[in-house]
Amino acid sequence: MRLAEIAKALKVTPGENWEEITITSVSFDTRSLQPGALFIPLVGDHDGHDYLTQAIDKGAAATLWQTDHRLPATDFPILPVADTLAALQKLANYYLIKINPQVVAVTGSNGKTTTKDMIAAILETGFNVQKTHANFNNQIGVPMTVLGMEPNTEVLVVEMGMDHFGELDHLSRLVEPDIAIITMIGEAHIEFFGTRDKIADAKMEITHGLKEDGLLIYNGDEPLLRERTKELLQTTKTFGEAANNDYQALNIVGDEQRTSFRVACWPEENITVPMIGSYNVNNALAALAVGDYFHLPVEKMIAALTEFQATANRTEWLVGKKQERILSDVYNSNPTAAHLVLKAFSQAPTSGRRFVVLGDMLELGAAAAKLHAGLAADIDPAQIDEVFLCGSQMASLAQALRDKFDSTRLHLYASNQKAKLIADLTAVIEPADLVLLKGSHGIHLEEVLAALR
Repeated sequence: MRLAEIAKALKVTPGENWEEITITSVSFDTRSLQPGALFIPLVGDHDGHDYLTQAIDKGAAATLWQTDHRLPATDFPILPVADTLAALQKLANYYLIKINPQVVAVTGSNGKTTTKDMIAAILETGFNVQKTHANFNNQIGVPMTVLGMEPNTEVLVVEMGMDHFGELDHLSRLVEPDIAIITMIGEAHIEFFGTRDKIADAKMEITHGLKEDGLLIYNGDEPLLRERTKELLQTTKTFGEAANNDYQALNIVGDEQRTSFRVACWPEENITVPMIGSYNVNNALAALAVGDYFHLPVEKMIAALTEFQATANRTEWLVGKKQERILSDVYNSNPTAAHLVLKAFSQAPTSGRRFVVLGDMLELGAAAAKLHAGLAADIDPAQIDEVFLCGSQMASLAQALRDKFDSTRLHLYASNQKAKLIADLTAVIEPADLVLLKGSHGIHLEEVLAALR
Protein backbone atom coordinates (compact mmCIF):
# COMPACT_ATOMS: atom_id res chain seq x y z
CA MET A 1 0.00 0.00 0.00
CA ARG A 2 0.96 3.62 -0.41
CA LEU A 3 1.87 5.28 2.87
CA ALA A 4 -0.86 7.86 2.26
CA GLU A 5 -3.47 5.06 2.19
CA ILE A 6 -2.14 3.66 5.48
CA ALA A 7 -2.31 7.13 7.02
CA LYS A 8 -5.92 7.46 5.90
CA ALA A 9 -6.78 4.02 7.34
CA LEU A 10 -5.29 5.07 10.70
CA LYS A 11 -6.82 8.58 10.54
CA VAL A 12 -3.40 10.22 10.45
CA THR A 13 -2.79 13.38 8.41
CA PRO A 14 -0.50 12.31 5.55
CA GLY A 15 2.82 14.02 5.07
CA GLU A 16 4.31 15.47 1.93
CA ASN A 17 5.08 12.94 -0.84
CA TRP A 18 3.48 10.05 1.09
CA GLU A 19 1.56 9.12 -2.07
CA GLU A 20 4.93 8.22 -3.56
CA ILE A 21 6.08 5.96 -0.70
CA THR A 22 5.17 2.28 -1.09
CA ILE A 23 5.02 0.02 1.95
CA THR A 24 5.74 -3.64 1.13
CA SER A 25 5.54 -5.21 4.60
CA VAL A 26 5.15 -4.49 8.31
CA SER A 27 7.55 -5.37 11.12
CA PHE A 28 7.79 -4.86 14.86
CA ASP A 29 11.22 -6.53 15.12
CA THR A 30 14.26 -4.88 13.55
CA ARG A 31 16.09 -8.22 13.43
CA SER A 32 13.75 -9.51 10.72
CA LEU A 33 12.74 -6.19 9.16
CA GLN A 34 12.90 -6.05 5.36
CA PRO A 35 13.56 -2.94 3.23
CA GLY A 36 10.33 -1.10 2.44
CA ALA A 37 8.67 -2.08 5.73
CA LEU A 38 6.45 -0.02 7.97
CA PHE A 39 8.11 -0.27 11.39
CA ILE A 40 5.63 -0.68 14.27
CA PRO A 41 7.39 -0.07 17.61
CA LEU A 42 5.49 -2.00 20.28
CA VAL A 43 5.82 -1.34 23.99
CA GLY A 44 6.61 -4.49 25.99
CA ASP A 45 9.58 -5.86 27.92
CA HIS A 46 11.59 -3.81 25.44
CA ASP A 47 10.27 -0.57 23.98
CA GLY A 48 10.32 -0.74 20.19
CA HIS A 49 10.64 3.05 20.00
CA ASP A 50 14.24 2.65 21.17
CA TYR A 51 15.07 0.78 17.96
CA LEU A 52 14.03 3.35 15.35
CA THR A 53 17.62 3.98 14.25
CA GLN A 54 18.16 0.26 13.61
CA ALA A 55 14.87 0.11 11.68
CA ILE A 56 15.95 2.99 9.45
CA ASP A 57 19.37 1.38 8.92
CA LYS A 58 17.65 -1.88 7.85
CA GLY A 59 15.62 -0.03 5.22
CA ALA A 60 12.30 0.79 6.89
CA ALA A 61 10.24 3.20 4.77
CA ALA A 62 8.17 4.71 7.61
CA THR A 63 7.25 4.16 11.26
CA LEU A 64 4.29 4.41 13.58
CA TRP A 65 4.94 6.39 16.75
CA GLN A 66 3.03 6.30 20.01
CA THR A 67 2.11 9.85 21.01
CA ASP A 68 3.07 9.40 24.67
CA HIS A 69 6.69 9.13 23.43
CA ARG A 70 8.79 12.14 22.50
CA LEU A 71 8.88 12.61 18.72
CA PRO A 72 12.39 12.22 17.28
CA ALA A 73 13.92 15.11 15.37
CA THR A 74 14.02 13.57 11.90
CA ASP A 75 12.62 13.93 8.40
CA PHE A 76 11.83 10.21 8.39
CA PRO A 77 8.08 9.58 7.73
CA ILE A 78 6.32 9.16 11.09
CA LEU A 79 2.64 8.29 11.69
CA PRO A 80 1.66 9.39 15.21
CA VAL A 81 -0.94 7.12 16.87
CA ALA A 82 -2.32 6.85 20.40
CA ASP A 83 -1.41 3.15 20.73
CA THR A 84 0.87 1.30 18.30
CA LEU A 85 -0.62 -2.16 19.07
CA ALA A 86 -4.15 -0.87 18.52
CA ALA A 87 -2.97 0.78 15.29
CA LEU A 88 -1.41 -2.51 14.14
CA GLN A 89 -4.75 -4.24 14.71
CA LYS A 90 -6.71 -1.46 13.00
CA LEU A 91 -4.44 -1.59 9.97
CA ALA A 92 -4.83 -5.38 9.83
CA ASN A 93 -8.62 -5.06 9.83
CA TYR A 94 -8.42 -2.47 7.03
CA TYR A 95 -6.17 -4.72 4.92
CA LEU A 96 -8.40 -7.75 5.58
CA ILE A 97 -11.44 -5.86 4.26
CA LYS A 98 -9.41 -4.71 1.25
CA ILE A 99 -8.23 -8.22 0.27
CA ASN A 100 -11.57 -9.76 1.34
CA PRO A 101 -10.67 -13.45 1.69
CA GLN A 102 -12.88 -16.04 3.32
CA VAL A 103 -11.64 -16.37 6.92
CA VAL A 104 -11.35 -19.64 8.84
CA ALA A 105 -10.54 -19.18 12.56
CA VAL A 106 -9.34 -22.06 14.75
CA THR A 107 -9.13 -22.28 18.54
CA GLY A 108 -9.14 -25.01 21.20
CA SER A 109 -7.30 -26.20 24.28
CA ASN A 110 -5.33 -28.65 22.18
CA GLY A 111 -4.81 -29.39 18.51
CA LYS A 112 -5.41 -25.93 17.05
CA THR A 113 -2.01 -25.66 15.31
CA THR A 114 -2.27 -29.13 13.78
CA THR A 115 -5.88 -28.48 12.74
CA LYS A 116 -4.85 -25.17 11.18
CA ASP A 117 -2.14 -26.96 9.19
CA MET A 118 -4.57 -29.68 8.06
CA ILE A 119 -7.19 -27.13 6.99
CA ALA A 120 -4.63 -25.17 4.98
CA ALA A 121 -3.35 -28.34 3.30
CA ILE A 122 -6.87 -29.29 2.23
CA LEU A 123 -7.87 -25.81 1.05
CA GLU A 124 -4.64 -25.38 -0.92
CA THR A 125 -5.92 -28.03 -3.32
CA GLY A 126 -8.44 -25.51 -4.64
CA PHE A 127 -7.61 -22.01 -3.40
CA ASN A 128 -4.83 -19.49 -2.73
CA VAL A 129 -4.40 -19.88 1.02
CA GLN A 130 -2.55 -17.94 3.70
CA LYS A 131 -2.23 -19.44 7.19
CA THR A 132 -0.86 -18.47 10.57
CA HIS A 133 2.92 -18.96 10.66
CA ALA A 134 4.08 -21.30 13.48
CA ASN A 135 1.77 -20.34 16.36
CA PHE A 136 1.45 -16.56 15.86
CA ASN A 137 -1.98 -16.70 17.45
CA ASN A 138 -2.19 -13.77 19.89
CA GLN A 139 -3.00 -10.05 19.84
CA ILE A 140 0.17 -9.38 17.84
CA GLY A 141 0.42 -12.61 15.85
CA VAL A 142 -3.10 -12.52 14.39
CA PRO A 143 -2.82 -9.02 12.87
CA MET A 144 0.69 -9.85 11.61
CA THR A 145 -0.77 -12.95 9.92
CA VAL A 146 -3.43 -10.79 8.27
CA LEU A 147 -0.89 -8.21 7.09
CA GLY A 148 1.29 -10.99 5.67
CA MET A 149 -1.37 -11.97 3.13
CA GLU A 150 -0.55 -11.87 -0.55
CA PRO A 151 -3.07 -9.76 -2.52
CA ASN A 152 -4.40 -12.88 -4.29
CA THR A 153 -5.28 -14.67 -1.03
CA GLU A 154 -8.70 -16.35 -1.28
CA VAL A 155 -8.81 -18.04 2.12
CA LEU A 156 -7.09 -16.99 5.34
CA VAL A 157 -6.69 -19.68 8.03
CA VAL A 158 -6.06 -18.04 11.38
CA GLU A 159 -5.08 -19.76 14.61
CA MET A 160 -6.33 -18.03 17.77
CA GLY A 161 -4.98 -18.64 21.26
CA MET A 162 -6.10 -17.26 24.58
CA ASP A 163 -5.42 -17.52 28.29
CA HIS A 164 -7.85 -14.88 29.63
CA PHE A 165 -11.46 -13.89 29.03
CA GLY A 166 -11.95 -11.32 26.29
CA GLU A 167 -8.97 -12.29 24.12
CA LEU A 168 -10.89 -14.46 21.67
CA ASP A 169 -13.71 -11.93 21.64
CA HIS A 170 -11.26 -9.27 20.47
CA LEU A 171 -9.53 -11.48 17.89
CA SER A 172 -12.80 -12.79 16.49
CA ARG A 173 -14.18 -9.29 16.02
CA LEU A 174 -10.89 -8.29 14.40
CA VAL A 175 -11.07 -10.92 11.62
CA GLU A 176 -14.85 -11.62 11.48
CA PRO A 177 -14.53 -15.30 10.48
CA ASP A 178 -16.75 -17.03 7.94
CA ILE A 179 -15.99 -20.33 9.70
CA ALA A 180 -14.97 -20.82 13.33
CA ILE A 181 -13.61 -24.10 14.73
CA ILE A 182 -13.29 -25.23 18.37
CA THR A 183 -11.11 -28.35 18.50
CA MET A 184 -11.70 -29.30 22.13
CA ILE A 185 -12.04 -28.13 25.74
CA GLY A 186 -9.22 -29.23 28.06
CA GLU A 187 -7.52 -27.91 31.17
CA ALA A 188 -5.02 -25.58 29.47
CA HIS A 189 -4.81 -22.23 31.35
CA ILE A 190 -7.15 -23.52 34.07
CA GLU A 191 -5.07 -21.41 36.49
CA PHE A 192 -6.80 -18.33 35.04
CA PHE A 193 -10.29 -19.78 34.51
CA GLY A 194 -10.82 -22.15 37.45
CA THR A 195 -13.14 -24.66 35.73
CA ARG A 196 -13.62 -26.35 32.36
CA ASP A 197 -17.05 -24.67 32.19
CA LYS A 198 -15.38 -21.27 32.18
CA ILE A 199 -12.80 -22.43 29.63
CA ALA A 200 -15.73 -23.44 27.39
CA ASP A 201 -17.29 -19.99 27.89
CA ALA A 202 -14.01 -18.35 26.85
CA LYS A 203 -13.63 -20.60 23.76
CA MET A 204 -17.15 -19.68 22.63
CA GLU A 205 -15.95 -16.07 22.30
CA ILE A 206 -14.64 -17.11 18.87
CA THR A 207 -18.27 -16.86 17.70
CA HIS A 208 -18.59 -13.20 18.75
CA GLY A 209 -17.25 -11.96 15.41
CA LEU A 210 -18.58 -14.88 13.35
CA LYS A 211 -20.53 -13.60 10.35
CA GLU A 212 -24.30 -13.88 10.55
CA ASP A 213 -24.30 -16.48 7.76
CA GLY A 214 -21.17 -18.12 9.17
CA LEU A 215 -20.51 -21.68 10.32
CA LEU A 216 -19.27 -23.01 13.68
CA ILE A 217 -17.57 -26.42 13.55
CA TYR A 218 -16.94 -27.95 16.97
CA ASN A 219 -16.21 -31.16 18.87
CA GLY A 220 -19.66 -32.71 19.32
CA ASP A 221 -18.36 -35.24 21.87
CA GLU A 222 -17.97 -32.34 24.33
CA PRO A 223 -21.24 -31.72 26.28
CA LEU A 224 -20.01 -28.29 27.39
CA LEU A 225 -19.94 -27.16 23.75
CA ARG A 226 -23.22 -28.78 22.73
CA GLU A 227 -24.90 -26.98 25.61
CA ARG A 228 -23.44 -23.59 24.64
CA THR A 229 -24.29 -23.80 20.94
CA LYS A 230 -28.05 -24.29 21.45
CA GLU A 231 -28.75 -20.55 21.32
CA LEU A 232 -26.32 -19.80 18.48
CA LEU A 233 -28.03 -18.31 15.42
CA GLN A 234 -25.34 -19.40 12.94
CA THR A 235 -25.17 -22.87 11.38
CA THR A 236 -23.23 -25.51 13.32
CA LYS A 237 -21.56 -28.78 12.35
CA THR A 238 -20.03 -31.31 14.74
CA PHE A 239 -17.25 -33.89 14.60
CA GLY A 240 -16.22 -36.73 16.90
CA GLU A 241 -16.67 -40.43 17.56
CA ALA A 242 -20.30 -40.36 18.74
CA ALA A 243 -22.96 -41.37 16.22
CA ASN A 244 -24.83 -38.05 16.52
CA ASN A 245 -21.97 -36.06 14.97
CA ASP A 246 -22.14 -34.70 11.42
CA TYR A 247 -18.64 -36.05 10.81
CA GLN A 248 -18.24 -39.30 12.77
CA ALA A 249 -14.95 -41.20 12.86
CA LEU A 250 -15.08 -44.96 12.39
CA ASN A 251 -12.53 -47.81 12.33
CA ILE A 252 -9.61 -45.87 13.82
CA VAL A 253 -6.36 -47.82 13.43
CA GLY A 254 -2.84 -46.51 14.07
CA ASP A 255 0.82 -47.35 14.36
CA GLU A 256 3.92 -45.37 15.33
CA GLN A 257 3.88 -43.43 12.06
CA ARG A 258 0.28 -42.80 11.01
CA THR A 259 -3.38 -43.10 11.91
CA SER A 260 -6.12 -44.32 9.56
CA PHE A 261 -9.89 -44.00 9.88
CA ARG A 262 -13.14 -43.73 7.96
CA VAL A 263 -15.90 -41.15 8.18
CA ALA A 264 -19.54 -42.22 8.43
CA CYS A 265 -20.65 -39.85 5.65
CA TRP A 266 -17.97 -41.28 3.28
CA PRO A 267 -17.90 -44.93 4.44
CA GLU A 268 -16.00 -46.25 1.42
CA GLU A 269 -13.04 -43.89 1.85
CA ASN A 270 -10.03 -44.83 3.99
CA ILE A 271 -8.28 -41.71 5.30
CA THR A 272 -4.73 -41.63 6.68
CA VAL A 273 -2.89 -38.84 8.49
CA PRO A 274 0.91 -39.03 9.00
CA MET A 275 0.64 -38.55 12.77
CA ILE A 276 0.47 -40.78 15.80
CA GLY A 277 -2.59 -40.84 18.05
CA SER A 278 -6.32 -41.23 17.60
CA TYR A 279 -6.73 -37.69 18.98
CA ASN A 280 -5.42 -36.38 15.66
CA VAL A 281 -8.45 -37.95 13.97
CA ASN A 282 -10.64 -35.22 15.48
CA ASN A 283 -8.29 -32.57 14.09
CA ALA A 284 -8.60 -34.20 10.67
CA LEU A 285 -12.40 -34.38 10.95
CA ALA A 286 -12.55 -30.64 11.63
CA ALA A 287 -10.37 -30.00 8.58
CA LEU A 288 -12.52 -32.29 6.42
CA ALA A 289 -15.63 -30.41 7.55
CA VAL A 290 -14.05 -27.16 6.36
CA GLY A 291 -13.10 -28.69 3.02
CA ASP A 292 -16.63 -30.04 2.65
CA TYR A 293 -18.03 -26.53 3.26
CA PHE A 294 -15.88 -25.33 0.35
CA HIS A 295 -17.19 -28.23 -1.82
CA LEU A 296 -13.76 -29.75 -2.36
CA PRO A 297 -13.74 -33.33 -3.72
CA VAL A 298 -13.25 -35.99 -1.04
CA GLU A 299 -10.38 -37.62 -2.95
CA LYS A 300 -8.47 -34.31 -3.02
CA MET A 301 -8.99 -33.79 0.71
CA ILE A 302 -7.78 -37.30 1.49
CA ALA A 303 -4.65 -36.85 -0.62
CA ALA A 304 -3.90 -33.53 1.12
CA LEU A 305 -4.20 -35.08 4.60
CA THR A 306 -1.97 -37.99 3.63
CA GLU A 307 0.88 -35.64 2.74
CA PHE A 308 0.35 -32.60 4.96
CA GLN A 309 3.28 -31.16 6.93
CA ALA A 310 2.63 -30.34 10.58
CA THR A 311 4.27 -27.39 12.34
CA ALA A 312 7.55 -28.50 13.99
CA ASN A 313 7.52 -29.98 17.51
CA ARG A 314 3.91 -31.14 17.32
CA THR A 315 4.15 -34.88 18.07
CA GLU A 316 6.71 -35.54 15.34
CA TRP A 317 8.89 -38.63 15.10
CA LEU A 318 12.60 -37.92 14.88
CA VAL A 319 15.72 -40.09 14.95
CA GLY A 320 18.36 -39.70 17.67
CA LYS A 321 22.11 -40.12 17.32
CA LYS A 322 21.91 -43.69 18.65
CA GLN A 323 19.21 -44.40 16.03
CA GLU A 324 16.54 -44.42 18.72
CA ARG A 325 13.16 -43.01 17.63
CA ILE A 326 12.03 -39.87 19.46
CA LEU A 327 8.42 -38.69 19.69
CA SER A 328 8.97 -34.95 20.16
CA ASP A 329 6.19 -32.76 21.54
CA VAL A 330 8.20 -30.12 23.34
CA TYR A 331 6.38 -26.94 22.37
CA ASN A 332 3.51 -27.14 24.83
CA SER A 333 1.76 -29.42 27.28
CA ASN A 334 -1.47 -29.61 29.22
CA PRO A 335 -3.16 -32.53 30.99
CA THR A 336 -5.50 -33.43 28.12
CA ALA A 337 -2.69 -33.45 25.56
CA ALA A 338 -0.33 -35.35 27.87
CA HIS A 339 -2.90 -38.09 28.57
CA LEU A 340 -3.55 -38.53 24.86
CA VAL A 341 0.08 -38.66 23.76
CA LEU A 342 1.00 -41.04 26.62
CA LYS A 343 -1.71 -43.47 25.50
CA ALA A 344 -0.55 -43.29 21.88
CA PHE A 345 3.13 -43.66 22.77
CA SER A 346 2.45 -46.64 25.04
CA GLN A 347 0.91 -48.48 22.08
CA ALA A 348 3.66 -47.65 19.57
CA PRO A 349 5.27 -50.95 18.50
CA THR A 350 8.97 -51.47 19.23
CA SER A 351 11.45 -54.30 19.64
CA GLY A 352 13.25 -52.14 22.22
CA ARG A 353 12.12 -50.24 25.31
CA ARG A 354 9.99 -47.14 25.84
CA PHE A 355 11.30 -44.18 27.83
CA VAL A 356 9.08 -41.28 28.88
CA VAL A 357 10.50 -37.79 29.55
CA LEU A 358 7.93 -35.34 30.92
CA GLY A 359 8.36 -31.69 31.89
CA ASP A 360 6.09 -29.53 34.03
CA MET A 361 2.71 -28.49 32.64
CA LEU A 362 2.40 -24.78 33.38
CA GLU A 363 -0.54 -22.44 34.14
CA LEU A 364 -2.56 -25.04 36.07
CA GLY A 365 -2.82 -23.01 39.28
CA ALA A 366 -4.17 -24.70 42.42
CA ALA A 367 -5.05 -27.82 40.45
CA ALA A 368 -1.43 -28.40 39.33
CA ALA A 369 -0.52 -31.13 41.85
CA LYS A 370 -3.67 -33.15 41.20
CA LEU A 371 -3.45 -32.81 37.41
CA HIS A 372 0.24 -33.81 37.32
CA ALA A 373 -0.39 -36.82 39.58
CA GLY A 374 -3.30 -37.82 37.35
CA LEU A 375 -0.92 -38.67 34.51
CA ALA A 376 0.10 -41.78 36.47
CA ALA A 377 -3.01 -43.54 35.15
CA ASP A 378 -1.50 -43.58 31.65
CA ILE A 379 2.01 -44.71 32.61
CA ASP A 380 1.99 -48.50 32.82
CA PRO A 381 5.26 -50.22 33.89
CA ALA A 382 4.38 -53.10 31.55
CA GLN A 383 4.63 -50.68 28.62
CA ILE A 384 7.02 -47.97 29.86
CA ASP A 385 10.50 -49.04 31.02
CA GLU A 386 11.74 -45.83 32.65
CA VAL A 387 10.29 -42.42 33.48
CA PHE A 388 12.33 -39.20 33.57
CA LEU A 389 10.51 -36.21 35.13
CA CYS A 390 11.72 -32.62 35.00
CA GLY A 391 10.46 -29.67 37.04
CA SER A 392 9.04 -28.90 40.48
CA GLN A 393 5.44 -29.75 39.54
CA MET A 394 6.46 -33.22 38.36
CA ALA A 395 7.23 -34.16 41.97
CA SER A 396 3.50 -34.86 42.34
CA LEU A 397 3.61 -37.34 39.47
CA ALA A 398 6.78 -38.93 40.85
CA GLN A 399 4.99 -39.52 44.17
CA ALA A 400 2.00 -41.07 42.36
CA LEU A 401 4.30 -43.43 40.41
CA ARG A 402 6.36 -44.72 43.34
CA ASP A 403 4.03 -47.68 43.85
CA LYS A 404 4.55 -48.71 40.21
CA PHE A 405 8.23 -47.96 39.57
CA ASP A 406 11.26 -48.50 41.78
CA SER A 407 14.05 -45.93 42.05
CA THR A 408 16.02 -47.48 39.17
CA ARG A 409 13.14 -46.80 36.76
CA LEU A 410 11.80 -43.48 38.09
CA HIS A 411 13.93 -40.32 37.97
CA LEU A 412 13.08 -36.76 39.08
CA TYR A 413 15.14 -33.67 38.18
CA ALA A 414 14.84 -29.98 38.93
CA SER A 415 14.35 -27.81 35.85
CA ASN A 416 18.01 -26.68 36.12
CA GLN A 417 19.27 -30.29 36.15
CA LYS A 418 18.70 -31.07 32.48
CA ALA A 419 22.39 -31.85 31.95
CA LYS A 420 22.09 -34.66 34.53
CA LEU A 421 18.82 -35.84 32.93
CA ILE A 422 20.48 -35.91 29.50
CA ALA A 423 23.48 -37.86 30.81
CA ASP A 424 21.31 -40.44 32.60
CA LEU A 425 18.94 -40.86 29.64
CA THR A 426 21.73 -41.10 27.07
CA ALA A 427 23.46 -43.79 29.13
CA VAL A 428 20.52 -46.21 28.87
CA ILE A 429 19.25 -45.57 25.32
CA GLU A 430 19.86 -48.26 22.70
CA PRO A 431 19.12 -48.20 18.93
CA ALA A 432 15.73 -49.98 19.03
CA ASP A 433 14.29 -47.82 21.84
CA LEU A 434 11.51 -45.21 21.73
CA VAL A 435 11.67 -41.93 23.66
CA LEU A 436 8.79 -39.54 24.35
CA LEU A 437 9.56 -35.88 25.12
CA LYS A 438 6.57 -33.84 26.33
CA GLY A 439 6.48 -30.63 28.38
CA SER A 440 5.47 -26.99 28.45
CA HIS A 441 7.77 -24.72 26.47
CA GLY A 442 8.89 -22.94 29.64
CA ILE A 443 10.66 -26.13 30.79
CA HIS A 444 12.73 -26.17 27.56
CA LEU A 445 12.83 -29.89 26.84
CA GLU A 446 14.03 -28.87 23.37
CA GLU A 447 17.47 -28.82 25.07
CA VAL A 448 17.08 -32.54 25.78
CA LEU A 449 15.92 -33.12 22.20
CA ALA A 450 18.96 -31.28 20.81
CA ALA A 451 21.30 -33.36 22.96
CA LEU A 452 19.72 -36.66 21.89
CA ARG A 453 19.97 -35.72 18.22
